[in-house]
Amino acid sequence: MGDSILNSWHANAQQWIATIEGRELESRRLVTDQAIVDTILKYQPETLLDVGCGEGWLCRALSEQGIQTLGVDGVPALIESARQKGKSKFEVATYQDLIQEKPLPIAPFESVVINFALLDQETTESLLLTLKHCLKKSGWLFIQTLHPHVLSDDQPYQSGWRSGSWDGLKQNFTQPYEWYFRTLEDWVQLFSQSGYQLTELREPLHPQTGKPASVIFVLRA
Repeated sequence: MGDSILNSWHANAQQWIATIEGRELESRRLVTDQAIVDTILKYQPETLLDVGCGEGWLCRALSEQGIQTLGVDGVPALIESARQKGKSKFEVATYQDLIQEKPLPIAPFESVVINFALLDQETTESLLLTLKHCLKKSGWLFIQTLHPHVLSDDQPYQSGWRSGSWDGLKQNFTQPYEWYFRTLEDWVQLFSQSGYQLTELREPLHPQTGKPASVIFVLRA
């Protein structure tokens, strides 16, 4: 993850923890949290690595379903919060740590999930290549991200850097960052170039707007 992105998450760790604990994000509360849990449970992995796990809610939800999980994040404050909340394993590890193949407990994994945590351009490309070394043969990679079609309503539909914002959130977030937008076509092309087979694509719909709240890719290494 780029330095400006990681620095922003360092600065906003406590605000993010409060946001998730208070279930303040409507799309997550109504749609996307359950959507990623349901997708992973369909494939029934026994072990899972949660990359960019934040304060660990997804690891805890999957652990309750009998999946052995390890959550990693580059922000120590988020990992400390995660460790205080449940019995899942959590480790401090940045994306660069993973790219450099830092040893991880219980690796290799049957599955890896990245839930709304692919924000950089080059780091994302390098990370996807490296994660194949964390996966068992024919393991699953689950990615949930913002839906490209919904995000491009008032801008040209082309991949590139976009200005970030914390607007609309209740907590006092600071240091917004630029993030890298990809079209659906470019996501699929990136997966193919990284050596993954796209086996399923889901578009969870917001119950009130009827528009996709996210896109979920299910990939096989």
